[in-house]
Amino acid sequence: MEKEEKPSKETYQRWHDDPDNWKWGFIYYNKKDKRLFPPKENKAFGWTINFANPYSILALVGVCIVLWVLTLIIKK
Repeated sequence: MEKEEKPSKETYQRWHDDPDNWKWGFIYYNKKDKRLFPPKENKAFGWTINFANPYSILALVGVCIVLWVLTLIIKK
């Protein structure tokens, strides 16, 4: 089994600049991109979630659960 090569910076940039990978202008959805958290459309604002990657969704749900548990602990 061959190891899949990591895409080049140019490929990442092409995916980032492709308007078809941005749903409603702010939701990143690219099945080819395996990153969990790619940069936002305006890179100065940090990162977003790649909603085409199921592990990204799990990471988002995990963060939400941790935050919810922390709010329950703090309220006590």
